[in-house]
Formats: sequence, C-alpha cells, structure tokens
Amino acid sequence: MPNIARGTSPSADVSTGMYAPQISGSLIAGENLDGVSPCYIRASDGRVFMSNGTAANEAAKFDGFCAKATKAGESVTLFGVGARFRYGTSLPPGQNLWVGTAAGVLSDTPTTGGTVVIARAINATDIRVVANFA
Repeated sequence: MPNIARGTSPSADVSTGMYAPQISGSLIAGENLDGVSPCYIRASDGRVFMSNGTAANEAAKFDGFCAKATKAGESVTLFGVGARFRYGTSLPPGQNLWVGTAAGVLSDTPTTGGTVVIARAINATDIRVVANFA
C-alpha cells in the first residue's frame, strides 16, 4: 500500500476552492496539520486531525482536506468535493487515491482503514477531491 509523498509546496487552487463545499467556523486543529492533508473531525472533542488509514477506526475517516499547514489550536477550514490541490510529483493522471497509512498522506491503493476513494490525480502534480464529507 504505497503512500504518495506530498511535494515540497502543496497548495490549494483558489478558483475551485471557493466553489467547493467547506466546513469552517468553529473547527480547531487538534494537532499540527500539514498543508493539503486529508483530515477528519474527532467525535469526542470536535477537533480536526489528519486522517490515517492504518486501521479501520475513526482516524481513517475523511471529512475534507485542509488547504494550508495549521498549528494545533488554530482554526481550520476543510474543503470537499471539487476542490483542486497541487499535491505531488509524477502522479499518474486518473489514479484513484485513498487515505494513506501515515497521518495526512494519500495512498494509490486502498488501505485497511482507507477503503473509499477520496481524490483522483488529474495530472502529474494535481489532485481533485471526489469524496463527499463523512
């Protein structure tokens, strides 16, 4: 289950982000979040953490991508279906992507907890969110 490394300067595409569904308002990062990382909202306290598909548990859920690196305790916005992000290098266009087996990364194959396609590579560097919020 190969994880896909994020590039050195992941970023959000503003033209798609402003039309994509967003969850914002009172969301607070429960840990330092990497830019353009798949995230979930933890049920016990409502804080945002990076998704991790190592096990079939709450951490493997997906509620959206955070657009930028965010420190624990800061407010965060999650972006959903249709948002486009610069993510990596040498992505195969059309490749389905799942929650990876390390916090905040993607995998090019399903993982134990990441069984739902959450994004697709649209060219060698960019991804588009395809999953609805949990």
